Amino acid sequence: MADSQLLLKRGPFRSTWLRARKTRTQLVLSRRPRRRLGTLRWCGRRRLRRRLLQAQAAGADWRESSCLVSRAATRRPKTATPSPAPAAATAPSGPASLPIPPVRPAGPGRALVLLPLEQGFTFSGICRVTCLYGQVQVFGFTISQGQTAQDVFSTYTHSRLTINAVHYSITEKSKKEMKREARALLRSHLNRDDRCWLMKNFSPLCSIVMLEQLKTSTVNFLVSHPGLSYVFVQESPTFQINSEHLALRSVGIRREKKKNGLRLTESALSAMEELVTVSCEEVDGCPVILVCGSQDVGKSTFNRYLINQLLNSISCVDYLECDLGQTEFTPPGCISLLNITEPVLGPPFTHQRTPQKMVYYGKPSCKNNYENYIEVIKYVFSSYKRESPLIVNTMGWVSDKGLLLLIDLIRLLSPSHVVQFSSGRSKYMPNLTPDYVDDMDGLYTKSKSRVRNRGFQLAEFTESLEFADEEKESPVVFTGHKLMCVQSDFAFRKTPRNRESHNKVLRDLAVLGYLGQLQPPVPKPLCPLHGLTPYQVPFNAVALRIIHADVAPTHILYAVNASWVGLCKILDDVRGYANGPILLAQTPICDCLGFGICRGIDMEKRLYHILTPVPPEELRNVNCLLVGAISIPHCVFKSQRGLEGTIPYITTDYNFKLPGASEKIGARETEETREEKVHPKPKLYRKIN
Repeated sequence: MADSQLLLKRGPFRSTWLRARKTRTQLVLSRRPRRRLGTLRWCGRRRLRRRLLQAQAAGADWRESSCLVSRAATRRPKTATPSPAPAAATAPSGPASLPIPPVRPAGPGRALVLLPLEQGFTFSGICRVTCLYGQVQVFGFTISQGQTAQDVFSTYTHSRLTINAVHYSITEKSKKEMKREARALLRSHLNRDDRCWLMKNFSPLCSIVMLEQLKTSTVNFLVSHPGLSYVFVQESPTFQINSEHLALRSVGIRREKKKNGLRLTESALSAMEELVTVSCEEVDGCPVILVCGSQDVGKSTFNRYLINQLLNSISCVDYLECDLGQTEFTPPGCISLLNITEPVLGPPFTHQRTPQKMVYYGKPSCKNNYENYIEVIKYVFSSYKRESPLIVNTMGWVSDKGLLLLIDLIRLLSPSHVVQFSSGRSKYMPNLTPDYVDDMDGLYTKSKSRVRNRGFQLAEFTESLEFADEEKESPVVFTGHKLMCVQSDFAFRKTPRNRESHNKVLRDLAVLGYLGQLQPPVPKPLCPLHGLTPYQVPFNAVALRIIHADVAPTHILYAVNASWVGLCKILDDVRGYANGPILLAQTPICDCLGFGICRGIDMEKRLYHILTPVPPEELRNVNCLLVGAISIPHCVFKSQRGLEGTIPYITTDYNFKLPGASEKIGARETEETREEKVHPKPKLYRKIN
């Protein structure tokens, strides 16, 4: 009974001490400071931590010594007497004795990471990664010693990335010879102290990585907008304020827990290994890999990882983007074909690239206009040369008409492999086996049995898709495909309630990433968009078309002003018109060369003022401006530096009754659009000054 009373009496004090020990695993305190530590608040504990670090800087090695920290050492760190380190406190050698990769500062904005074999370093933030010795892998891409540095983006919006040390082949050398070789490689990168530290902790098959601070014009432009700095690094209170934390913070990154890093399931890794093998050993043409599944199951992450894995063995990979809402390499609302030759080590807004073929669809969804969606994909897919493996990304809409549309895509593209994602949280989706696809009617195509029973050839019903003459000679053929089922267990923050707002943020980031190309290269300072000189385009040099709504001709310039525009090239010659503007009656399927902002309209001189990063030699081919439902992020209007007084294009005095005032007016009405008219959502509106 007395023992139980004693335990109850000491319970609160012991729990307080355990919590303090958990937050400061490296402290060794005597009983009196331990009792005083239990009464400190969070700010007091943080102050104590800072004093101990100051004591270490003054020479008191309290982390490696076994001495007890006295009260004088914590209050007067500058005069603290350093305690002798025990002789047994030497750095262990061997991968098993280094459970945590040691980090060492290597100058301002630089840090060294020593990774034993099969250990990883998970982080958040952005940095430039150079493998000085050995071999590491980031997001499926292997970086070996001697290769160029890679820019890595581990953002808050996606899973954290991990630098993993992988096995590399070595010749039969002794540990001394390996150390001599490593020391020779490091001599041109590091000073003597850093080399000695690395050689002291060196072990066979370990990898040495240099992390450097990364500054790009796109990143600086993104971070310059209020509220977007959290995308790369989230500042949070931490008790781990040591030399490692300070070194990583100078680089611009922060160590994360391993559970926050990217983790692929066994089925995903198995499918990826098989696809890489097939792509490298394929003799009869290159494989066409179609990835499908419902929303938020990891399709885009799988595609990036697969691209990086393929680039380890082959020089390039083709990529067909069929997802209008969450595009990978272009702003949203596009269907594009790209040839990828460099690894993809970040989210979409960090690697905006110029496609070899692109069409601006103008909306983040193809609902109510499926036939045009199929026609655009067919137009872009016709540029595929079949010289590299092709990865096809599809939408996450796989129910009702979305499933029928996916069946049409499989018949149109004739993939050799279909990777189908499923999750316990996603809606049920039937397995898209070759037999299932052959027996099901699509949205525009019929099943094999119905075609056979009607007694006409396959080419007859494919004519309903209006194939080109060269495609009619070799119509779509049901060659069959191999179905690869992947079970996903991604943990994500999206819910049915916040999914749309989350996707809207990602679309805005993609637009901002594209606009970041307007900025001068580092180290030149950022220039606000209103400080850049726009191109002047005469009214009679380009044709206009509003894609997503029917706008009266008298109000079409109101819709174009301060809008996101696609810079396109049509076959028709628009020259010869005296004044303008020139309006198109139908939306053309044409090449899109890039995007820009119609910053203003000069009615007296009849000029459009366009801001765009497209080079002038490409702008000579632009003769059409397409305006869709993709809007400019609100932060571009509200948060540009240097604006004083009334902000242009921002107003609360707006007339909804004007034709074209709302993007829904004039479009096909559904129940959702009628509800939005009755209960309009608050938003920012544009006007011409």
